This record gives sequence, structure tokens and C-alpha cells, in this order.
Amino acid sequence: MICTFFGHRDCPPEMEQPLEEAILRLISQGVTTFYVGHQGHFDGMARRVLLRLKEAQPEIHCVTVLAYLNTDVREYGETLYPEGLETVPQRFAVDFRNRFMLNHADFVVTYVKHSFGGAAKYAELARKMEEKGRLSVISLVN
Repeated sequence: MICTFFGHRDCPPEMEQPLEEAILRLISQGVTTFYVGHQGHFDGMARRVLLRLKEAQPEIHCVTVLAYLNTDVREYGETLYPEGLETVPQRFAVDFRNRFMLNHADFVVTYVKHSFGGAAKYAELARKMEEKGRLSVISLVN
């Protein structure tokens, strides 16, 4: 099973503990692959938590899903560049990447505090997919 993440780039440090608890619950439910973007604090926090957990649970995979080919991948470890992204204009690359992650996920963890921006857009799409039984959403914000 696959989990992905959508959250605001200004995610505060105190969200790391709730994020780790959510990830641990997902691992206990059989999630082994985690798709993470590479923009903002929430993505970085998710990657840090996953890499720390991977030390004790080597069966999990933290895959950074790239939006741009020119990204320096040395800091990300395992990476994935979605097929077809090379044909997308650069200004639509993040949107294409986010749709790829959403369409391949069984679970989505969100940190969304306001209704605008990319994180809010994809959290809303994830909620609609959840209503159709396509995936499950874990929101870190009440």
C-alpha cells in the first residue's frame, strides 16, 4: 500500500509528533511505500520522519516524487520521476506530480489550515476520492 502527503509549506515544527504517530499507524496497517514531494516544510518533515523510522523498519520506502528533472537528487535518496512529466510545461509540473501521487495512493496524510493553495486543492481532491471509497485521508488538522 502507498501513502502520500499534502500540506502547507509553512508547517510548524510541533506537527512532527502527530505526523510521526500517523505514519506509525499506517505502517502498522501495512503501508510500506510513502510518496513525498520536495517543496516546503511539510514535505521535508515527512521525509525526515520516514527516514528516521526506516532505521528501525527497513521494509518501508520513502520515495521523493520529483516535479523537475533538474532537481539535485543527492539529498533525497530514493526518487521517482512520473512518466509523462517530461512533456508537461514547467509551470504545470507540480500539479502533474501531485495528481500522480494522489492517483497512486491508498492513504493521504494532510496538513491544511486554510482553503487556498496547492495543499488545500489536493486535500479536497483526496476527500472527494475518499467519499467514493478510493482512498483514506488522515487530517492532522481538526
